[in-house]
Amino acid sequence: MKSDEYRRALEAACREWETLARQRAELEERLTQLTETIGMLTKLCGLTPKLSWGLTAACRAILRNAANPMTPVEVRNRLAAIGFDLSEYSNELASIHTILKRLNKAGELRFVPRGRGRRAYEWSRPPRTEAWQWHQHPAR
Repeated sequence: MKSDEYRRALEAACREWETLARQRAELEERLTQLTETIGMLTKLCGLTPKLSWGLTAACRAILRNAANPMTPVEVRNRLAAIGFDLSEYSNELASIHTILKRLNKAGELRFVPRGRGRRAYEWSRPPRTEAWQWHQHPAR
């Protein structure tokens, strides 16, 4: 392959990556909507969901499928909306804060400032190709 063929292949790969990333974001948004719908319909039907997740796994699932960064209060509310039983925690918000900080420290979440000391978190996603930079190597 010649250099211009490599560049065309690179540009095609970047375009495909961007298309797939957009589709993934759309799917994540729809999954979030369906999660909330299922939680509400479950309650309206008088059913009690039985989730076998621990709080950490549930927080991961909530943030992995969130369309926007979420505060600990929003995570708690979303957990309640999907039927996660928080009653075993004496201070569920403190537990959620601790988990989110730990997941942030581990690199699974990214901290997003929201002003006035409010903390929000988002799932760590790979960078967009616009952030990728290439340097031309000198001819050999």
